[in-house]
Amino acid sequence: MQIESIIVGPFEVNCYLARQEGESSALVVDPGAESALILRELARRRLQPAAYLLTHGHVDHLSALEDICRKHPAPVYMSRQDAAWAFLPVNRYPPYYDAPQKAPEVIVTFEQDGQSITAAGLTWQVIETPGHSPGGVCYFFPDANVLISGDTLFQNSVGRTDLPGGDPRVLTQSLKKLAQLPPQTVVYPGHGPSTTIHDEKQNNFFFRFR
Repeated sequence: MQIESIIVGPFEVNCYLARQEGESSALVVDPGAESALILRELARRRLQPAAYLLTHGHVDHLSALEDICRKHPAPVYMSRQDAAWAFLPVNRYPPYYDAPQKAPEVIVTFEQDGQSITAAGLTWQVIETPGHSPGGVCYFFPDANVLISGDTLFQNSVGRTDLPGGDPRVLTQSLKKLAQLPPQTVVYPGHGPSTTIHDEKQNNFFFRFR
């Protein structure tokens, strides 16, 4: 499994391109801004999006979705909870972001925690991790021991909980779920560098559960 990060937007979101080695189809995770840049990187690598994965609904993680979907139609996966508000004016963040346009493709919402999905030759599990947003999720690729954590978990930190729908107690419960993953799991967060579950257990204050 190959994962490449494209850092986009004023909040420096990690947009990930995930694929099997040598494959021409890819998953596009959190296309947050700068659609022209993401499209250029897809073209440079000769990749065709097979699906778009959204870790949560905040505007900085999906503002480029509509543009890219019009060029490369594919299913969009996100939680039912965040899909309910992500494309409404409430999701503006002036002066940086206007409310995002809804993608022309069908948005696929998840039926249950732990649901397994396959696309682009990759299989991943949906882990419901609310707390940063009401419907935040992480995507775990068990064959590669890879977790795409969105804004639930960062290197030595976690996502903020003071935005609408955030809840620090709920986030702690989500982190407890992630702590059960194999320690060698590589974590690709929504912002900042990658880490591992082992390193976060050792160094992350928010993993010191009571």
